[in-house]
Amino acid sequence: MMALITKVKEYREKAKYKQSELAEMVNARRETIVHLENGKYNPSLKLAMDIAKVFDVSVEDLFEFTED
Repeated sequence: MMALITKVKEYREKAKYKQSELAEMVNARRETIVHLENGKYNPSLKLAMDIAKVFDVSVEDLFEFTED
């Protein structure tokens, strides 16, 4: 089984954004960002791309799949 590793929290904290601020920027709910950062939610491709655009990085910089 594949597990999704996310660096969203790391990039968000480095940019000094609150979860609610990032959620607003990508048109998502704050709870979605919380679950995403905790590895309990796999984002849609659009959401992943929108978040990557906010931080000016590639989707691969933010997300990585690993073997469980």
